[in-house]
Amino acid sequence: MKKYFAKILTLIVFVSAISFSTSAQIYVRVAPERHEHPRPPAPSPRHVWIDGEYVQRGDHYEYVDGYWAEPHPHQVWIAGHWKTRRDGFQAWIPGHWRREG
Repeated sequence: MKKYFAKILTLIVFVSAISFSTSAQIYVRVAPERHEHPRPPAPSPRHVWIDGEYVQRGDHYEYVDGYWAEPHPHQVWIAGHWKTRRDGFQAWIPGHWRREG
């Protein structure tokens, strides 16, 4: 029984350590530059423009251009934004779809 409990506990610790390391967030004092390109024409009248976003790549952020997307039914796009902490550092909060109402 003790061996079984020890294995389960080891597994829980291992999975927790991996999940914490993959959810690490990078904080910066100054947001990286945006290098936007001209917006291409919409593929259809249904499509909405999703502004470019910052993507975490290792220990830094990179800007990725915007794109056209078809809205999800009954959802709206919440644009990504920089959130400033009390110590002055900023972290990027990615854009996402949110259910209306």
